[in-house]
Amino acid sequence: VQLQASGGGLVQAGGSLKLSCAASGNIFSSHVMGWFRQAPGMEREFVAAIRWGTGATYYADSVKGRFTISRDRPAKMVYLQMDSLKPDDTAVYYCARTGNGGLRLVSDYHYWGQGTQVTVSS
Repeated sequence: VQLQASGGGLVQAGGSLKLSCAASGNIFSSHVMGWFRQAPGMEREFVAAIRWGTGATYYADSVKGRFTISRDRPAKMVYLQMDSLKPDDTAVYYCARTGNGGLRLVSDYHYWGQGTQVTVSS
């Protein structure tokens, strides 16, 4: 599985960005696709996830109501719509695919993309 994240950039606080993740290889209904982020000097943290089969979504409390994760199964694409962005959202954002089991921990994910930088200015 290869994952390619894109769509990052520089945006003012209150603005929006939409991240995309293009996947190649096997993604089965049992898998979960997730977005994580890592700010300088910080641990990589869970942002959002979506079950490939059912489309059920999960969010970190810090982004709930502002971010929306979605998928396009035929195209093997995962998206993260980010609205009402804050300076604290500044980080490198990664998309990832799970093995089996959980979905909120870094260790739950077996495949990672290269990351895309999101910078929110105040």
